Amino acid sequence: MKKIWAWGALLFGILYFTLPLVGMTNFSLKMRRGEYSFDAYAKVFGDPRFQETFTYSVTQALFTIVFGVLLVVPTAYWIRLKLPGLRPYVEFVTLLPLVIPAIVIVFGYIRLYNTSSWLPLTGSAFGTNILLMFGYATLALPYMYRAVDTGLRTIDVATLTEAAQSLGAGWATILARIILPNVLVAVLSGAFLTFAIVIGEFTMAALLNRPAFGPYMQLLGANRAYEPAALAVIAFGITWGCLGLIQLVSRFQKSAPPKA
Repeated sequence: MKKIWAWGALLFGILYFTLPLVGMTNFSLKMRRGEYSFDAYAKVFGDPRFQETFTYSVTQALFTIVFGVLLVVPTAYWIRLKLPGLRPYVEFVTLLPLVIPAIVIVFGYIRLYNTSSWLPLTGSAFGTNILLMFGYATLALPYMYRAVDTGLRTIDVATLTEAAQSLGAGWATILARIILPNVLVAVLSGAFLTFAIVIGEFTMAALLNRPAFGPYMQLLGANRAYEPAALAVIAFGITWGCLGLIQLVSRFQKSAPPKA
């Protein structure tokens, strides 16, 4: 009886998540009346705004990933090595983006960094891009930090550090050549999640008036019928592609013990 309930719950979950996707995909293929076609997808890919906004969001995602790695990896490493007592407080801080809405964060940014403030980042396109990258890094912080922290738990940080120091390695060398390679799979997991978050984010990009992919999706959805469905399928494919890459990378994680 338990197996029947388990299979029933699994089937219900699969149908609940897949039927809307199937319906949306089917609708996106019916732009040409009476037959299936990829006309909606062709129009989306041929739209210069799609190319502009997607390129912008991908660029922002890459910069956000680099910034997140440079911020999180040394911090998580130092806390695990030298300041384990601060770990609960750091975990609490990294959880705040999950409970504070993005609209509150971005309004705080606008209030602190507008043209009349001490650091007028919103006064130029470059400054606004930097501010948006910081906002994306904040939204991705819970996922990036936990991914890196989980990776650090699988290695003996203290032993690796002592071995590297005994060979004359400095802190930068230890981080770049010892710690980072041993937690690379965890870092890549956090990076793919960050990429998915940046590609689909709407609130911050819209309120900071940047040409990102999320606001473009909303604008297209307000004026077209079939193209928004095609764009939603594309965004869904990107997100699931990132999750698939996480699984693929995890499969290639080395089972050998870490080396100093």
